[in-house]
Amino acid sequence: MQVTTIGLDIAKRVFQAHGVDEAGRAVLRRKLQRVEVLTFFRGLPPCLVGIEACGTAHHWAREIRA
Repeated sequence: MQVTTIGLDIAKRVFQAHGVDEAGRAVLRRKLQRVEVLTFFRGLPPCLVGIEACGTAHHWAREIRA
């Protein structure tokens, strides 16, 4: 499974992650609790992450990039 792009829907408690490969095929669908998000991204190779626009999107972008 080679995830190249992940879409992240952020919420108060439960986040949804949807990953696709370079051909656009869905290879990952995961429901994440808030405390699991950073551990999840640490386990992945670098990839493009799209986050919905909301009040905490910049915070999560900085955390995921780090």
